Amino acid sequence: MRLLHRLNQFQRLWQPSGGAVQRVTVAELAERCFCSERHARTLLGQLEKAGWLTWRAQAGRARRGELTFLTSPQSVRATLLEQELDRGQHQNALDLAQLAPEQLRQVLQPLLGGRWQNDIPTLRIPYYRPLEPLTPGFLPGRAEQHLASEVFAGLTRFDDDCAEPVADMAHHWDVSPDGCSWRFYLRPTLRWHNGEAVSADQLLRSFQRLLTRPGLAQLFASVREISAPHPGCLQFTLHQPDYWLPWRLSGYCSRLAHPDDETQGCGPFRIAGHASALLRLENHAGYHLHHPLLRAIEFWVTPQLFDTALGTSCRHPVQLAIGNEEQLPELRPVSHSVSLGFCYLAINQQGRLTQQQARWLMALIHNSDMIDTLPLGESLITPGNTILPGWEQPPLTAEPVALPPKLRLIYHLPVELHVMAQQLRRRLAALGCELEVVFHNAKSWAGNPALAEADIVMGDRLIGEAAEATLEQWLRCDPLWPLLLHSTGHEQLQTRLDTVQRLPGVQARHEALMHVFHQLMEDAVLTPLFHYRYLISAPPGVNGIRLNARGWFDFSRVWLPPPDA
Repeated sequence: MRLLHRLNQFQRLWQPSGGAVQRVTVAELAERCFCSERHARTLLGQLEKAGWLTWRAQAGRARRGELTFLTSPQSVRATLLEQELDRGQHQNALDLAQLAPEQLRQVLQPLLGGRWQNDIPTLRIPYYRPLEPLTPGFLPGRAEQHLASEVFAGLTRFDDDCAEPVADMAHHWDVSPDGCSWRFYLRPTLRWHNGEAVSADQLLRSFQRLLTRPGLAQLFASVREISAPHPGCLQFTLHQPDYWLPWRLSGYCSRLAHPDDETQGCGPFRIAGHASALLRLENHAGYHLHHPLLRAIEFWVTPQLFDTALGTSCRHPVQLAIGNEEQLPELRPVSHSVSLGFCYLAINQQGRLTQQQARWLMALIHNSDMIDTLPLGESLITPGNTILPGWEQPPLTAEPVALPPKLRLIYHLPVELHVMAQQLRRRLAALGCELEVVFHNAKSWAGNPALAEADIVMGDRLIGEAAEATLEQWLRCDPLWPLLLHSTGHEQLQTRLDTVQRLPGVQARHEALMHVFHQLMEDAVLTPLFHYRYLISAPPGVNGIRLNARGWFDFSRVWLPPPDA
């Protein structure tokens, strides 16, 4: 890229004086730019024509000329970056954006938020960490889960305005009286992001691949066979009734990709580019439902945790600020809610704690000020000891009992659990119990066999739409439970979940699942600690933002007024 090379040469000229006027020879400039003196003179002419500097040469060989800078490399880079983005040349923009995080943030600041770029409404969101590849199946990150829902479509889906699954790629479905045969009737106009028509055979192959992903076989354990009896129909034949099936098919993890190219989906947005610094989504012209009002969504990765001063997206990973530094004074909260998800503490039933000791430990945490005194922002968390609002909970009381001299705690992200782990370590030390604290640097328990050696576990349970179905899925699929429960206890748990799924009534399933969790809490296996408070702030002019269950918002509903409106 010629512009990038020219910018790098300009940077080499600038650096020795930091932008101050230089008295220098052409030979010195050529050495600095690793080129001949002839090429150095050509370069100076090009940069002067571009308005970046002025060069006043002196007659005679080896005479010093005067080099004056009219702008800085950072300003030039920002201008070029905006020009390339306006032209839709995102690879060129990425090349220009190859900077240290601090520099990248400064260059990107004027370009963030909602903007019309070359008559294209675009929303640019700064994000605090790299994004994992978007693929079907379980994903640990909340952002990736949301983005997968925007890129891929499923047979059914969740809607913010409806408590039960609604039609997506399937326009209708029905179930046999015995609950063991489900037919999903496909929309005839479905298109992949590449424009290719969707066939039932492709979806069948996509499901077969999906069931090879970790955890998905457990989620669909009741499915005996998936078939395509007609080009416009998929049939699920079960070996036992599962009335959660439309809910299971609506989850982000069950959305389908092209069987021959997993970057292609049928969702409202397609992946236009995914690199370490930029994820760009563009709307899918052939989308079968409500068409997006934005043309493009861009995630620019500018790693910086919990800093509001520079306008990053992360006041905290659950509190997003959309906008640039100049807009920060104008940002206003546009949507907020308390998450149904929660951070939790669980006790290994095969560890050193008896049930009586485990129950007292949980009571100690909730009946003390341990959570209330966490050094966190007041608006960040809400302590809680219920799984879901309105659910029955066992009493959090127990007689004091001596603890083992040593215990082992394993925990993973989020960062608040760092603080919680140290609080618990100090509290137990005062009671004569040494707590070994081990951090698992991931967002899930997948691939961590050391979990079985822990006495206490702390983690985060994300909950998206349909909280009850998500919680059932957690008990059924998460690798946490086989490691914490005795084999008999885990088998009994799965048997109880099978009993719940056979109940046709939604309310009956919810109540039965509540009793399953009540028993886990009564047995001192699990207790919630606190919930997050989701918050999205945006500048004036970014409209249609409404917080969803994952703490994000439906990209297809966001719109920007034209610049002259």
